Amino acid sequence: MKRLTALVLVLALGACKQDQPAPSQKIADAADQLIAKASGTQPAVMLGQGAFAPRDECADIPGASEFRERLAQAVSDRDVEGLVALVANDVRLDFGGGEGANLLRAHLTQPDRTLWDELSDLLVLGCAKNDQGGITIPWYFDQDFGDIDPENGMIVTGEDVPLLAAPAKDAEEVRKLSWDVAELPDSLRPGDPFQKVMLADKAEGYVATDKLRSLVGYRLIASSRNGKWSITSLVAGD
Repeated sequence: MKRLTALVLVLALGACKQDQPAPSQKIADAADQLIAKASGTQPAVMLGQGAFAPRDECADIPGASEFRERLAQAVSDRDVEGLVALVANDVRLDFGGGEGANLLRAHLTQPDRTLWDELSDLLVLGCAKNDQGGITIPWYFDQDFGDIDPENGMIVTGEDVPLLAAPAKDAEEVRKLSWDVAELPDSLRPGDPFQKVMLADKAEGYVATDKLRSLVGYRLIASSRNGKWSITSLVAGD
């Protein structure tokens, strides 16, 4: 628990070094603290600034912190058996019927797969309490994106990311984005350094590809069964 708390604090402090919270954010944080105190729950730890910046709201779920410590250790060590030990026997791995610990083991040991990298990325994207009493990683996956089409939706992964008028580093900056959600008006072009995006207010521009992540990218869902926490789903897509 202490190691996980320290990790969360490091991430939070790293985010704060980039930008001090605006007064409105401080007021919102104070309100969250008061509501949490009144309800007897722990407030979510903010890991960045922005509407969909990662939050950790899973610290007060019994057993979840210990489970996440083991998960983080297995991912850090690239420990195949350590990770397999954390999944349910019927863990869902795709939408075509693929499931089970043996299939996950096969995915993790294939040299041309990047599942370990995906898992590493997930661990810094926060944790949400889900409606089934378990946890969802990343945090934003359990949030309401309004009219955004999840299949074409992207989240801007960072603070003060430039929205550019053209797909070039030296293009005019339209505005800065911080953990905003946008849609791709055209199809994703994975090999391009920039992607055209449209924001909720219909503003358009270009964002660096490495600062975008699909709303339906990899996510991990875990829950407690008979007192044991296990990963029940590790999928991408919709």
